[in-house]
Amino acid sequence: MPAVAFQSRYEPARIRNVAIIAHVDHGKTTLVDAMIRQSGLFRENQQIAERFLDSNDLERERGITILAKNMSLEYKGTKINLIDTPGHVDFGGEVERVLQMANGCLLVVDAFEGPMPQTRFVLKKALAAGLKPIVVINKIDRPDARPTAVVDEVLDLLIDVGAGDEALDFPMLFASGREGFACLRLEDPRDSILPLLEAIIAHVPPPPGALEGPARLLVTSLDYNDYVGRIAIGRVFQGVFKAKDPVFLLRDGSPPRPSRISQVFTFQGIRRVETESVGAGDVVALAGLTDVAIGDTVSSEESGALPMIPIDQPVISMLVAPNQSPMAGREGRFLTARQIQARLAKELETNVAMRVEPTATPETVKVSGRGELHLGILLETMRREGFELQVSKPQAILLTAEDGTLLEPIEELTIDLPEAYVGAVMEVLGPRRALLEASKKLPDGGIRLLFSAPARGLLGFRSALLTITNGTGVMNQCFKGYEPYRGEIAGRRNGVMVAMEAGTSTQYAIENLVERGVLFYGPGEPIYVGLVVGERPVAGDMYVNIVRQKHLTNVRSSTREELERIAPPRRMTLDQALEYVAEDEWLEITPSAVRLRKREVAYKRRG
Repeated sequence: MPAVAFQSRYEPARIRNVAIIAHVDHGKTTLVDAMIRQSGLFRENQQIAERFLDSNDLERERGITILAKNMSLEYKGTKINLIDTPGHVDFGGEVERVLQMANGCLLVVDAFEGPMPQTRFVLKKALAAGLKPIVVINKIDRPDARPTAVVDEVLDLLIDVGAGDEALDFPMLFASGREGFACLRLEDPRDSILPLLEAIIAHVPPPPGALEGPARLLVTSLDYNDYVGRIAIGRVFQGVFKAKDPVFLLRDGSPPRPSRISQVFTFQGIRRVETESVGAGDVVALAGLTDVAIGDTVSSEESGALPMIPIDQPVISMLVAPNQSPMAGREGRFLTARQIQARLAKELETNVAMRVEPTATPETVKVSGRGELHLGILLETMRREGFELQVSKPQAILLTAEDGTLLEPIEELTIDLPEAYVGAVMEVLGPRRALLEASKKLPDGGIRLLFSAPARGLLGFRSALLTITNGTGVMNQCFKGYEPYRGEIAGRRNGVMVAMEAGTSTQYAIENLVERGVLFYGPGEPIYVGLVVGERPVAGDMYVNIVRQKHLTNVRSSTREELERIAPPRRMTLDQALEYVAEDEWLEITPSAVRLRKREVAYKRRG
């Protein structure tokens, strides 16, 4: 089937703008793949990658969508703009922006798991934006699927989040993105995804706005190209934009800034295709606009700025500085504070839920985000780009109410786990100031616990949960709001072993240390004073010599010593290290390593 040739401009009545929202791993990106394959966008013999919307390396590795993406397909003469949105609450800033471009949404729910915390989070945002949902019960090909029960749970969720009567009258489809089908009833044929495309055209309203009148576009996303500079992406609310048009960049409270469009693009699949003009209702890209920012209105007139998009504020912060360890500069290409801060400033152009603030120390800045994952993705991206830096332990951002009450961010925490581990998890969460609000039995025999917990109390809890439940516990969290401060939380981590001598770690020293705890390094690795080299089973730090050499004697070593096997070192990922780092430590991040060290690295000065 040949690819459909896209026209440069559609009448608004022939456009449908649809956001796809779901919890992490409920299959929305795979569902989009099926829609693309069967719509005629690609030739039948054309090879395309699985989950090709997850084009970012981190997205493919983690199996989640981090960045919202736009793509389009044509079906029966109607252009359908699909917006694949992140499912994780830490990327809520992305979700809030892209919902502004949509007129309807596909609510994708796993046929076994049912609605989850992030489903509630994004659905509330969609309903607040006036979007009517089309519910897709996905993965009905799973052996443990329970689609009928999940339909009832979706209805309960819609009622719970305050959906109006019109939203409650939602169309429902059953689908499998992996198998490539959708159907209106479970007994219908399962041979095509086209019923889903039919439902989109029938139930998603066309975008409002006329081709006549002043042209206006709200910038909801930015891209960058070395040849044309910044590219503004958004929906045209009214009028027509053409290449070379003079325009104004408007923002409430600021004077209009004159600019000029150099090129206009429409979307064909996931590609941007240059065209002569773009009109009302379409999701488009404009190049050539100087200093354009997310939230700007691009207008043919000097007035008429569109309302800015409200974005939830950050709840977690950390300090970021150049790497200052004894091994600084050995593994990275970008080492200075100026380079790091320039990279963070660039991130702010597109990452609207992030904040960067100066501190009393010029080389150190405070970076705030929506959660540990939000900040962790930024740090992982920077290390892959060649940056060396050090960061502090993430901290919850506290606020003070008008009456002087101290407020802290509270998360809605959901944990699915076998019933045998409920007591152990409750014992750990109690001192973290978490409150159990509900529990229910799951179809597979497990238990789902719903807590409200301080964000600071959940720092490091993910690793603890995996340990407690032997890897069987699954947690999800969603920002609930600010509530009164719940009191101090005692330190939760065991003590660590800290290197007291510099050099290269030796097998002899490691053999003498393995009985004292779990080591993070093996033999033959570079060590410096103050490096955290292992964890103790009890509280309190201990200073150790992991570079100690065995004194040579004329007595032959026994073969037992030569053949003695020790447990391999525990290697922490960046995410695990972010959860693990203590308040008196730095996390050192380079392209090839993640290290923990004490902030005061001179052993003698520590006493």
